[in-house]
Amino acid sequence: MEHSIKKETGKKDFSCLNELKEKYEVLRKKYTLPSFYELNKVFDIEELDSESDFLLRKIRRFISEKLAGYMRFIEILLNPSNAPIYFFKLIKKLDESDREALNVMYETLGNIEIQAITLDLNYNEEKEVEFIKKLYKMFNTDIKEKLLEILVKLGNGDNNKKKDNSGSYFG
Repeated sequence: MEHSIKKETGKKDFSCLNELKEKYEVLRKKYTLPSFYELNKVFDIEELDSESDFLLRKIRRFISEKLAGYMRFIEILLNPSNAPIYFFKLIKKLDESDREALNVMYETLGNIEIQAITLDLNYNEEKEVEFIKKLYKMFNTDIKEKLLEILVKLGNGDNNKKKDNSGSYFG
């Protein structure tokens, strides 16, 4: 089999991506999973190596890691005690409804981490499938849109007006 990573570019070899798609397609048909394209669009699963006897576990772990990254970001917004100073300016833009939505997302993602660890300790292909379906649906219905709204607000939203400091040095 060809090498799955090209040394000169660090990009995945096209033949390995096709192999991953083919292996996933067999599982998709067997378990009525989301299409490779849809799952890849949301969770970047094309970065996985297809060489595994437990491809569903690898996919679930990859998705879980991505969601854990979102959880850590949300945690910084909710509890910025150890966050970079930059985040303190951003957090001021959030209102109570944003904080409540972040709390709900944070709790949801925390429960997902616990369930993922349970699956790591007790492998079951059908449970992996159900979990992948659940993560895909939950992310697309409960998290993605509200998180995008909050990110827009943090980036250039309501309270992002620059203060006119034309007066004294201390404003």
